[in-house]
Parts: sequence; C-alpha cells; structure tokens
Amino acid sequence: MSDYRLGIDVGGTKVEIAALDSTGEILLRHRVANPGNYDDLLVTLRDLVEEGRGRTARTATVGVGIPGAIDSRTMRVKNANATWLNGQTFGKDLEQVLGCPVKVENDANCFALSEAVDGAAAGRKIVFGVILGSGVGGGFVINGEPVTGLHHIAGEWGHIPLPWVREDEFPMPKCFCGNEGCLERFLCGPALAASWKGEGQRCADGIEEAAAAGDVAAIKALDTYVDRLGRACALVINMVDPDAIVLGGGVSNLKTIYARVPEVMKKYAITPECRTELLKNQHGDSSGVRGAAWLWGK
Repeated sequence: MSDYRLGIDVGGTKVEIAALDSTGEILLRHRVANPGNYDDLLVTLRDLVEEGRGRTARTATVGVGIPGAIDSRTMRVKNANATWLNGQTFGKDLEQVLGCPVKVENDANCFALSEAVDGAAAGRKIVFGVILGSGVGGGFVINGEPVTGLHHIAGEWGHIPLPWVREDEFPMPKCFCGNEGCLERFLCGPALAASWKGEGQRCADGIEEAAAAGDVAAIKALDTYVDRLGRACALVINMVDPDAIVLGGGVSNLKTIYARVPEVMKKYAITPECRTELLKNQHGDSSGVRGAAWLWGK
C-alpha cells in the first residue's frame, strides 16, 4: 500500500483533489470547475490525478466522493443530483482512464469517514455524519469503515420523515424525491431561511445576530429549527445509538445548535441519559476530499 492517498470530491459545480501523506497532512489541494458532462469529467479527473501523483508518488491510491451512490447490483451511479452521472459505470470507467483501482463512495459517507478517522469524532466507535446545506445528507462510520447497506443508501437521513410531528406542522411539504415530509425539507439551509424571511428565501446568513438583536421572526425560526433537528437526531440515537453526531454544511456554523439541540435530543432519546456528542466538524470543506482519501485506510 502506498504512503500517499489522493482524495477527490466531485461536487455539483466544482471538483477538488487533495493529496495526503500517511499522517493525514495535506500536501496538495486543488479545485477546478466541474465541466458538467460525463466525458469531460473523466478527463478532468485524469488530469487531477496526474497532478497529484506528480506531487506524491505514482503508486498513490485514488478515492472519489460523488453526490450519489454506486448501485451494488448494476455498479452504475444512482441518486446523483448531478443527474448526468446517473446510470454511468463511473467507477469502472475511471479505472480504465487511470489504469489503477479506484474506490468510489457517497460524499456524505466521505464526510463522515473524514471526521471519524482524524476529525472531530476521532476515536469514536459509531459516528453519524450529517451535512446540513442546500440539501441534507448523512452517513454512518463504524469502527473506521463506512456503512453502505444492501442498496448503498444507508444514512440517507434527509429522506426519512420528520419524527414526532406536531399538528401545526401539517400539511407536510413535498420533496423532490416524490414523498412528503422528508427531513431535508425541514432542515436544509433554504428551509431555515424561508422560515425566517419567507417563502423563496434561500440564505440564512446572519440569523443568529438578528435573533440576538430581538428579531422575532429570527428567534422563532431558530427555535423551530433547533427543536426539529433535536428530534431528528434523537431518531438516529434510538435506532443506531452513535457515540457522536458530527455536523457539516453551512448550517453547522450556527453556534446555537451545539448549545441547545442536545437538550432536545435528551427529551426524545429513549434512554435515561443521552451521552451522544453533537460535534461541529473539524476539517470544514476539506472533509470531503479527506474522507475520499481515507477510503483506502489510514
């Protein structure tokens, strides 16, 4: 096994590579635009890997995080919000382009792996990583290994219903997946913004400052968000009982979450005491590429 790991994060608008040594130090980090079509993406990835190997070693391993999953039966991409990736034999095609083995994983699983290996939840046995951004994603890591499941959808937390629903929360909002009441519709950044400023708003920047200044709408939006996130976390605790839940994405920067959500978790978790830690990510927007790199182990 090589002493060097190349991790690549394929996002909707950008593609990023990082080269790590065996201690986790980043030797190279480079971001380019996502070309937006499949064939050009493969060329872009080839060029990035060549750059990474040139700065490390020809034997450097390659791991890739994508905004979707590889179907374990067909080996084709599914559930990608970059829809032109869906149906493609991405892992196989990239291996042919690079001439080496490649490990491909969901980007939320890569985030969780990064924070479990050498991030905020390092040393914990069971870690649930959550991305609270323009959408909502999640991934489990147990004993340093991502948990994917039979259909490679383990941790798709954004597409389970909001738990312990209250009467005033009906009717349930429709989700792009075709169902109603998905957590993503309540916990994504745009949902928080809309709760504060009104329908159609997508940016919640400054909401904590507004609440501190007495903005009634901001206070109510934060109160509601804290309660819903706490309920959602308690559901995960009751099902999987993780040692830690690590938050990422833009909403994870809200300080009020870490001060207040654990009390809501304790209310709904079915245990006399709830010791599951709620943690802010350590590696920020580096977690995607770091987790992809650690797919080959540390």
